[in-house]
Amino acid sequence: MARESFPRPIGTRRRFSALLAATALGVYLLLIVGATTSLTNAAASCSTWPTCHAPIDPLNQTELAIAWGHRLTAVVVGLLVVTTAATAVLGDTSRNVRATLVAAAVLYVVQIGVGAVTATTGPAAILPGLHLALGLVIFSGVVLALAWDLEIATGSDDDAIDSPEPLADLEESVPTASERTLPASRLARARLTAFAYFQMMKPRLMWLLCLVAAAGMALAAGPGLEIYTIVATLGGGVLAIGASGTFNHVLERDIDQKMSRTADRPLAVDLIPVRNALAFGLGLTVLSLGAFLTINRLAAALGLAAIMFYSVVYTLVLKPNTVQNTVIGGAAGALPALIGWAAVTNEIGWPGLALAGVIFLWTPAHFYNLALAYKDDYARGGFPMMPVVRGETVTRKHILYYIAATFVSTIALAWITELGALYAGTVVVFGGIFLWAAVRLHFEQTEAAAFRSFHASNAFLGAVLVAILVDALAF
Repeated sequence: MARESFPRPIGTRRRFSALLAATALGVYLLLIVGATTSLTNAAASCSTWPTCHAPIDPLNQTELAIAWGHRLTAVVVGLLVVTTAATAVLGDTSRNVRATLVAAAVLYVVQIGVGAVTATTGPAAILPGLHLALGLVIFSGVVLALAWDLEIATGSDDDAIDSPEPLADLEESVPTASERTLPASRLARARLTAFAYFQMMKPRLMWLLCLVAAAGMALAAGPGLEIYTIVATLGGGVLAIGASGTFNHVLERDIDQKMSRTADRPLAVDLIPVRNALAFGLGLTVLSLGAFLTINRLAAALGLAAIMFYSVVYTLVLKPNTVQNTVIGGAAGALPALIGWAAVTNEIGWPGLALAGVIFLWTPAHFYNLALAYKDDYARGGFPMMPVVRGETVTRKHILYYIAATFVSTIALAWITELGALYAGTVVVFGGIFLWAAVRLHFEQTEAAAFRSFHASNAFLGAVLVAILVDALAF
């Protein structure tokens, strides 16, 4: 896309970006409500259009309310789409943005017609899935327009690092083993060593990945989920995460010394001998597989695959060699969803795959924020992260792309499973917070804004996983 420059005041740019973001979120809400309407068969309670007649059966009142909610939401979102397209046509926007939003508005009118035919004559009267497909195309178009407009309004072409300078005098700021003053007390030294082993297990990753596995189990078992399955699966998962983190510390110990955020890791400062760390990682691996094997072999195989993928494929192959390391590496975080599902069913099913897809697509939208905040550090470490290789503008744009892809995957999960209103409300509310933080990052472009978007991504996924747990186990 050719870069165009527009002299719009910052306030005007922000208002149009806010309108675009609100429109994208509105279409997303409509798709989620549509999925809920389909799952509850609420459309069957309203076979007239544009209004719904009251059902004879009073038991259908709830379904009628859901159907009405879908249609009223469609009206509000339609007004947003038309307003956004008109603003783009009349305002100072790029040709691509205008064309995309006008096409989205036209497709919205077509979608209304498809919805009317589907409501009055039944879903078999028209191509199955066409209504949803049009909604996804409209949503994608609005997000693309948002990303392009923000790129033009706030981006630059010279923010990639061509030849980062080495980190100077790092050895003076982080003491080596010979310079480190260890505590005189044996107990204090034992505590320091124990905490170092704990650090190698990367405990900050555990809560979210355990939530992913728990959500997979909840989707598979529902209210019948057994305590032993929970304990064995999460126990094996914690040990597997610890093993992966330990091997990562071993393999990146030399590079960690070059980066300020990792220079004080236990192996980087020689606090833990490499042979001890390897033995610790292997021990955690054996214990993890032992825990998984008490459930079934498939869960154990997936657990071993997760350890190997993160430790070898991601750490040694992807991370130092390709700008797509974060994208492909998202498979490591997605595997716990399959482990949770397999722990209950002893197979890999579509709901488990759909949940894994949510995690896989969320990972770049999440981690690119951290890559922006630590851009210079990753450059010093020699890692080809997106901001280092392609620049900050492209990275911010890709965050929006992957947020949109994540939103689409949450819609797919809603269609495949029987998740209800709690899930729908959670993904929309926290999705809106995540999108708002990503849009704000385009205008602020600071480390604080990157961390804000990073934390918003954590909040989004954490809330969605909790909603899945509650929805699947309690309703």
